Amino acid sequence: MLKNMMLTVIIIFIAIELIDKHIIFPIGWSIFKGRKRSTYGVMSMMGKVVEIRRWNKTDGQVFINGELWKAVSEVHLLPGDRVVIQNVVG
Repeated sequence: MLKNMMLTVIIIFIAIELIDKHIIFPIGWSIFKGRKRSTYGVMSMMGKVVEIRRWNKTDGQVFINGELWKAVSEVHLLPGDRVVIQNVVG
């Protein structure tokens, strides 16, 4: 009788731990945090200072908000330069 009761308590404890840590916590965390939406729209990039990552004469890539974006300029630029976004197309 005592063995059965101890075994039942252990099984219930393990079940609660598994459900709590592997089901309830992840579901609650995903509901609480939700999917993080980008706070940066394309138009909000105008006026931001960005770093040139790659450049070839009049076009290249800039680093902004953790992403690489295509950029064009009539001014000769070098990788590492910091520039201000003047216009966004597309």
